Amino acid sequence: MSRKKRARTQSVGVYDYAYAVGRVRALEKKMVSKAVFHEAALEKNFADAVNVVGEVGALAVDMSTAANAAELDGLLVQEWENFLLSEEDIFLEKEILVIVSSERNPEKALAAAITLGYGFISDFFRYKLDLGNLKVLARAKYLELPPPDYEKHLLSGGFLVLARLHKLYDLGWDEIKEDLKATAYSRLWEKGLDSLREQESFVRLERGIEDFLMLYLRQAKYIVFGPEPIFAYAMAKKKELDLLRLLGMGKLLQVPAAVIQNRMSETYV
Repeated sequence: MSRKKRARTQSVGVYDYAYAVGRVRALEKKMVSKAVFHEAALEKNFADAVNVVGEVGALAVDMSTAANAAELDGLLVQEWENFLLSEEDIFLEKEILVIVSSERNPEKALAAAITLGYGFISDFFRYKLDLGNLKVLARAKYLELPPPDYEKHLLSGGFLVLARLHKLYDLGWDEIKEDLKATAYSRLWEKGLDSLREQESFVRLERGIEDFLMLYLRQAKYIVFGPEPIFAYAMAKKKELDLLRLLGMGKLLQVPAAVIQNRMSETYV
């Protein structure tokens, strides 16, 4: 997972990044750890659970006022928009903000990242595309979908080319495991497959995918100058809100704490 360099034509200088990265390092101290999310899951009601996270994460929006799923989603959108507005000054290149805002569309985000020329950011979306395709593969095989129904859901741009993914569908589960042994996804697929066989559940695979991406983002903590720490922090903040949604929805639906905890992936801190 190397970081590629390019000649920067923008008017952004080293000292600009020194300020922005320094600000990010300060903001990271207010991020919510996995342990805090696990603690919040043990609270008896929705309001107390989200307040545990809100107090640590210094959220701008009071999530405890949500009475249902729709209201919680609305407040989370508001929190994300507030974050982008309040921290706008750390996005020294507007293209980084565009990429962050396009995160739900990894093909579009990858194209923008490639144009910008930062390998760390491009590789994140390549991994994201591969992992999304592997999740599609697992679900399609489990449901025994016809190949065309599987292939139409695949996205291009990852390290695993579409032709290879097409061939994987014709293999058995263990043959796929062997084929993926030389990739970064070998252990993730193996654990997900074991869980699918033992529990008929995709939870471990899905959690493993999120863990993989978060562990990759954590590498940006060791980059001193450049947009990579800024991008990683923004992506981690978005994931933090996703985990808050998981927690909140679980509490609203009265899901047992252990089930909520089992679905929680790694955090940035």
